[in-house]
Amino acid sequence: MAYSFHNKSAILFDMDGVLYDSMPNHSKAWSQAMERFGMHMTPHDVYLNEGATGHDTVVRISLRDRGYEASEQEIDDIYGYKAELFRSMPEARVMPGSQDVFRKASAAGLKILIVTGSGQKNLIERVQKDFEGFITRDRMVTAFEVKRGKPYPDPYLKGLEIAGVPASEAVVVENAPLGIRAAVAAGIDTIAVNTGPLEDEILLAEKPVLLLHSMQELADNLENLFA
Repeated sequence: MAYSFHNKSAILFDMDGVLYDSMPNHSKAWSQAMERFGMHMTPHDVYLNEGATGHDTVVRISLRDRGYEASEQEIDDIYGYKAELFRSMPEARVMPGSQDVFRKASAAGLKILIVTGSGQKNLIERVQKDFEGFITRDRMVTAFEVKRGKPYPDPYLKGLEIAGVPASEAVVVENAPLGIRAAVAAGIDTIAVNTGPLEDEILLAEKPVLLLHSMQELADNLENLFA
């Protein structure tokens, strides 16, 4: 590949759709939760809103479908029900290639962090087991660490702060349009990995420096990209 991420010292990963094939479960859970509360969320809507906090997602869909913001209580009720549905679904598999990416990134001396809009505590706990030796809770930025989630740059700025590196020395791996937008707004070179149903053009419109189609493709090329 032509692009080279030389002089990088940290790599920041999104979680859903990057480390886990969890987006189909999120899609079903959001759709059912919104329907129960009189709103409508298609799988396409879910992928377009991926990366935002649950709070922001409910606010956005409520404004679109009903013309007004949901109350804080309603937001808690909707997201709580969505989280309950998500927990009841079959466990999402680790995204093929992602553990290889972590091994090679670690071998290359890169600091590894996770930056996610998720507040799903079961998945936040699970990632520390599935990627044991590479990630700990203090190397994660979740919905609990920031007030403004993606597409604001705040989660990735927090990630840079934890890593102790400037934006110029970091790279982000993202699969979601809002996540790419957040990383680019933070000034970080971003690799888009299109693991979902969205057209490549939707991700490319957010201006990543590189677009791939699987974590395995990233694993296969990581050593050359970071040489």
